Amino acid sequence: MKVFKEEQRFNQPLVIVGLSIAFIVIGFSTMKEWETMAQNSFTEKIGTLSGLLIIILVSLLFLNLNLKTRIDEKGIYYRYKPLHFSFKLIPWEHISKCYIRKYNAITEFGGWGIKFSFRKKKGKSFTTKGSIGLQIELKNGGKILIGTQKKEELQRVLNTYQHKIITNEV
Repeated sequence: MKVFKEEQRFNQPLVIVGLSIAFIVIGFSTMKEWETMAQNSFTEKIGTLSGLLIIILVSLLFLNLNLKTRIDEKGIYYRYKPLHFSFKLIPWEHISKCYIRKYNAITEFGGWGIKFSFRKKKGKSFTTKGSIGLQIELKNGGKILIGTQKKEELQRVLNTYQHKIITNEV
């Protein structure tokens, strides 16, 4: 039994630099207003500190976001933590076609992350970075794209379980 496992995170330098710049800008503007904040009411203080709190919460979210993929004899599992509490399973018998393809996250889905295309033919995508993904076409017409950074290893496991898709296509 072959098993494919992959875990991806939002750890691209551009994301880290962007969050750092936002934190620095908001931090400096909060420090600049700190003296005048002492004379303001409690609600005005909360309003001034809310920008700093929001950027801290967004940074924590990005630090904890990760996409986990697992493929075994039962099917394809995926989980976008912390937004999914458990793995979602796509059993082999629900899949009509499954292949690796190149995608453009910006033009096809509007970026990386959990995305739902308004065009029915594109379906859903679960990505963190890159431009290679596992395209899953379901027998009910739905489509799911799961990003990967392990193209060759994923292809070997798909080759192992490809017969489960063909034999169930009755």
